[in-house]
Amino acid sequence: MTSLTQRSSGLVQRRTEASRNAAADKERGSDDEDNEPRQEEEDEKGDSKETRLTLMEEVLLLGLKDREGYTSFWNDCISSGLRGCMLIELALRGRLQLEACGMRRKSLLARKVICKSAAPTGDMLLDEALKHVKETQPPETVQSWIELLSGETWNPLKLHYQLRNVRERLAKNLVEKGVLTTEKQNFLLFDMTTHPLTNDTIKQRLVKKVQESVLDKWVNDPGRFDKRVLALIFLAHSSDVLENAFAPLLDEQYDLAMKRVRLLLDLEPEAESTKANANELLWAVVAAFTK
Repeated sequence: MTSLTQRSSGLVQRRTEASRNAAADKERGSDDEDNEPRQEEEDEKGDSKETRLTLMEEVLLLGLKDREGYTSFWNDCISSGLRGCMLIELALRGRLQLEACGMRRKSLLARKVICKSAAPTGDMLLDEALKHVKETQPPETVQSWIELLSGETWNPLKLHYQLRNVRERLAKNLVEKGVLTTEKQNFLLFDMTTHPLTNDTIKQRLVKKVQESVLDKWVNDPGRFDKRVLALIFLAHSSDVLENAFAPLLDEQYDLAMKRVRLLLDLEPEAESTKANANELLWAVVAAFTK
């Protein structure tokens, strides 16, 4: 009788202990789930909300002269490059996508851009571009949207699609985020608003990210690249500002970086867009600039 009582007592004790352990594991699991999104967010952003930059802002920041606060007067590529950034940014945020390729497998540049979600992004430039895409029927291709948003069209009925003062508006965003400041400079015949760099840490972090992506963190597989970093490399090159990120490198590092950039530029967008987890609109923009 005593032995039976002891066995029963032991069973109850083991069950109680098991219940406690299960509850503790569940609590730890819950804590891990709560912490995981925060950890991912910290790893992805690495800084406060005020210094999270869009693709357009990153490309512009690479193109701006630190002290002078303006882009090169000879750079006539950055305008269309910034429009390409907008399309990719909207695609990465789940707002835009390409239409289905169909049975005949339309090429990336022949497929239309359609609105996947009209939810505001909180960025005025992005929301303005998104509104144009959403309200346009029939839809336009990626190449057409880059031209329309840049104002490079001979059709007077489509001039209203042009996004005006894009560089100035992006610079103001960077001023609000504490990256740039605003000054006035006199150029003999006129005064011009400039935006010199004030937060060198953010600029250096951006430059380092670009450099490392083709040096220390090179993965030799576009599918394993972070999509935002991959888009930044392509669009910085198309905007003629990528050289600015590589300027501080040693000769050997520079040669290696440019060799790897060339490998990316030689990729076939059509093939890359069919791979798992690829963003088709991203590759369509790449195709528009590298065709």
